[in-house]
Amino acid sequence: MGASGYMGVTGLHARAESPLQIIESEPLPRGDRMKLHRGIATLAGAQVLCFVLLSNLEPDFFLLHLYQSIIYIALLLLLFYSEERWAYMIGILAPAAWLVMAYSAGMLTGAVRQVLRVLTLQWPTNAVSLLAAATALLAVLMIVFCGYRWKREYAGLGKWRSTFLVSLGIVTAYYATLVIWFWRIIPQA
Repeated sequence: MGASGYMGVTGLHARAESPLQIIESEPLPRGDRMKLHRGIATLAGAQVLCFVLLSNLEPDFFLLHLYQSIIYIALLLLLFYSEERWAYMIGILAPAAWLVMAYSAGMLTGAVRQVLRVLTLQWPTNAVSLLAAATALLAVLMIVFCGYRWKREYAGLGKWRSTFLVSLGIVTAYYATLVIWFWRIIPQA
């Protein structure tokens, strides 16, 4: 058992003698579980901050950037209410979907140009592209952290398929709504 008297899947003690001991153990107390989510919660909060800053830099797309942050706020709420299984899977799928959309819109190529300018000690010419680069980096980190936590806590429990499909449906509906709404606000030429 751990120092706090609990030994859950997320807080295994090195002296667990058999897998049966791990399965039959009690879960970590809520405060200890929340400590495990600090990294993911920090990344989700940073993503929200990036989208708020983007909404400030592009006032024409204020609502779009504000709505892009909703899924990360939902992820924070899922972590807070101990729905880690859903938070981890959405934390993998939502940033991946954003990266695909950003790449297909050409935002990532502009972001790479701005990062290269900064690396060669030149002043960036487009703050939006530079912030998109930061958002892309946060998205990749979110995928890595959530994937690691998912693998560590839920791999092999048999719930991956239903969790993946439901989370994929949520993320698809979310981004499809954003794309359709964004497409309608663009003036047609």
